[in-house]
Amino acid sequence: MSRSLSKLPPVLQNLPLPIIGSPLFIISNPKLVIAQCTAGVVGSMPALNARPASQLDEWLHEITEGLAAWNRDHPGQPAAPFAINQIVHKTNDRLEHDMQVCAKYKVPIVITSLGARTDINDAVHGWGGVVLHDIINNTFAKKAIEKGADGLVAVAAGAGGHAGVKSPFALVAEIREWFDGPLALSGAIATGDAVLAAQAMGADFAYIGSAFIATEEARAVESYKQCIVDSSSDDIVYSSLFTGVHGNYLKPSVRNAGLDPDKLPESDPSTMNFGGDKSKAWKDIWGCGQGIGAVKAVVPAAELVARLKREYAAARARLLGA
Repeated sequence: MSRSLSKLPPVLQNLPLPIIGSPLFIISNPKLVIAQCTAGVVGSMPALNARPASQLDEWLHEITEGLAAWNRDHPGQPAAPFAINQIVHKTNDRLEHDMQVCAKYKVPIVITSLGARTDINDAVHGWGGVVLHDIINNTFAKKAIEKGADGLVAVAAGAGGHAGVKSPFALVAEIREWFDGPLALSGAIATGDAVLAAQAMGADFAYIGSAFIATEEARAVESYKQCIVDSSSDDIVYSSLFTGVHGNYLKPSVRNAGLDPDKLPESDPSTMNFGGDKSKAWKDIWGCGQGIGAVKAVVPAAELVARLKREYAAARARLLGA
């Protein structure tokens, strides 16, 4: 079902499961990243989650040492690689510092967001890393590859956070007409069946975020995790109000902030903000994708990955037996 591994950089080959855990703003931390990687999926986190900026060095040390220790103790079951997400938009005044720290630890995968930049791609390639750039349409995808990204994260309709509006069928098909490199698909993927479906469409990896919020290692308040367990796709609202970029959020958290999720005003893109003082006003607005109907309990990350692995294997068996 999957494409030839020869199309992928070595760091992305031979993963136990074709899954990349998406970087979760505020929520991802070293504990979750290590749990994801040791369970067999690519773990990731935004560099901006480390606050103050000096904490990023401590966190990358913790991740690299934790994964090295796992690999020493489990030579037959090595950990998957990890990724760091960099917001390359001009509003991120930490980018230069955070890139220097990533260079120090030779971060194997860097996921870039909100603007493709040749200088960032060149820097990552300089230490031997791979760049995946997230996009919401085919136009942005072409620009990212033209500027030197190695692969793409296609953020389709239904994804958590800053999601696009394109059907995954349309988006992946358009990208595969011209691009044969690494491609991950994001958008309401929370089961092993959906992981296989992403590959059937032409993606190499499923990009899963919201399901990992409801894990024990995630740095989210318990009410956030439980809200995911209790909610479904009907409880998601798509709005630009909170960051200046359209994204998907849990309606109960919007109501708790005193707003009507069905009557939210639009935000001016010039107010785009990802972690500054303005964002603190919305710290209790919870991002989430439409796939959460599959999340039935708060569990350890390893247990979630084990479920995905069972479902993926069962889906493959059904397909091959058809």
